Amino acid sequence: MRCAYRTIRILLFSLCLPGLVTFGFCGEPQWVEVRSPHFSVATDAGEKRGREVAMRFEQMRAVFGALMVRAKVNTPIPLQIIAFRGSKEMRQFSPIFRGKPTELGGLFQAGQDRCFIMLDMSVENPWQVVFHEYAHQLMNGTLSAQVDPWFEEGFAEYFSSIEVDSKEARVGKIPEEEYQVLEHMGWMKVSDLFRVQQNTKTYNENGDHRNVFYAESGMLVHYLYDNKLVLKVGDYFNLVLDQHVPIEDAMQRAFGMNGAQFDKALRTYESSGHFKYYPIPTPPGINSSDYRAAPLSAVDAAAILADAHLHSPDYQAKATEEFEAILKTDPNNAAALRGLGYSYLIKRNFAKAGEYFAKAAEHNSNDPRVFYYSALMLQQQGGLSPGDGRLEAVQKHLESAVKLDPEFADAYSLLAFIYRSGEKKELAIATMLKAVELNPRNESYRFNLAQMYLDSQNFDSATAILGSLKNSSNPQIAEHSAEELAQVERYRLEAQEREAQSRETNRQPGQAAPSNENPDVIEPEATGSNGGVARFLKGKLVSVDCAAAPSAVLTIVAGAKTWKMHTANGAKMIVIGADKLACNWTNQKVAVNYRQTGDGTGEMISLELQ
Repeated sequence: MRCAYRTIRILLFSLCLPGLVTFGFCGEPQWVEVRSPHFSVATDAGEKRGREVAMRFEQMRAVFGALMVRAKVNTPIPLQIIAFRGSKEMRQFSPIFRGKPTELGGLFQAGQDRCFIMLDMSVENPWQVVFHEYAHQLMNGTLSAQVDPWFEEGFAEYFSSIEVDSKEARVGKIPEEEYQVLEHMGWMKVSDLFRVQQNTKTYNENGDHRNVFYAESGMLVHYLYDNKLVLKVGDYFNLVLDQHVPIEDAMQRAFGMNGAQFDKALRTYESSGHFKYYPIPTPPGINSSDYRAAPLSAVDAAAILADAHLHSPDYQAKATEEFEAILKTDPNNAAALRGLGYSYLIKRNFAKAGEYFAKAAEHNSNDPRVFYYSALMLQQQGGLSPGDGRLEAVQKHLESAVKLDPEFADAYSLLAFIYRSGEKKELAIATMLKAVELNPRNESYRFNLAQMYLDSQNFDSATAILGSLKNSSNPQIAEHSAEELAQVERYRLEAQEREAQSRETNRQPGQAAPSNENPDVIEPEATGSNGGVARFLKGKLVSVDCAAAPSAVLTIVAGAKTWKMHTANGAKMIVIGADKLACNWTNQKVAVNYRQTGDGTGEMISLELQ
């Protein structure tokens, strides 16, 4: 966590074919794909505008690297940019609100395997909304810890207002709408702003309070930069998150102002109407004339657009129809085959998904997403175990995916679990470390890495991760991390007691420890009825009893022994390989992290489908 704060401290300084589902483009301008070093832009606004979009994103990516003073900027999830020539085309991808598409100049659509940025090139400024969201993605790949929402959103607002051209980036302009929101809707106390978290009402519910939160967060970050106080942000987070100092005290110690003084200073700054521009030379070597541009056929363009629909909850059914229509015209279209396979995977129709992934691989053997989806499908089907040829197939798929896309964080994460299932503990840890390196703020990656360290009895590394995660804004992650830390500490204390007792009785012959007859159960020394440190078990899930919901009891057979594993809340339990625990699961191979509570009983920590 401290490393992330040190990073914060150095910011700034230092289509018309028969049967094809169309999108209203028949007989209209040709779609073009422009590829720059880090981006792919599909557009119907012409090659010139496509190059402009690609160059603008390359410039902003480079400026972010300069702001963060970091040699490498990661993009942990692959990104596709679509630049529409007008609002009519953009509207067909806008989120649905009360039965109608919302009016947007730009849209960022997140996903685990792919993100989409969509722009309406007919509006005056389509950039600000998408650059705000793009800043979040860049921070995910750069910072190693979460920060409070006021700084997260404030910096994203700050970043989104950057103006850039071929000569320089002008950093620091305050958008006019921030002034308007604060003047018409009022202010929050700065201390209340600092108290907002990801799970609070202000952050999640639309309305005036949320609008004020975003505008004031942006204004505050501008104020901190203009008054050279941004270097104090790391001090503030260290006090609040590491030392648990109350917010008001931390404000005084970090910024030299109490709450009332901070409120007055921020309002005076806003009412002055003055802000500072920080000119930063545009990084050299960014030249759109070097980008590759090529026409897109109607079916290839339609496949990209259908893929964007597939990643939107409002349009998934439509995406399936679009992929099917493309394949009627072009049965060998690899992107449509992949997309239709993924649509079946979402529905857990593994037979159909596998059929389309196999066809997609035949026609494009260099698509990392085909390999990733194929592995994900086999992993979700379960039944993977050492010596199983399917486990080897999943491993090969994922190794191909990361070879083709060395920055595909989720492929590394899944590959780490496959190595772990194959008893390759050191390789599993090294691979999960790569996933964390690419997406350092993904708390699930870090929690799973801690579990792998515990599995290998590397308690120091595990507790270092769990210590930072116990303050997570995700209640599930925070709760499980705190429980794990407490168990590790108990185990260490009991180990010290046993060592002391052993020294006292070292002249007496000791009783041999019982052998572990079940090789699928990895058990450290017994630690009493409270369970001690986390343990790891692999076996077959026989049934899930949800009669006393939200708690659940899982019956798991490992070797010759039957275990009853309890979870206080099945809906919140960490499940790897599925969205959540299902009460109808039977005959499913699983790997379990647990704390033993008695002979053949345990409290669940996490469950992995195999």
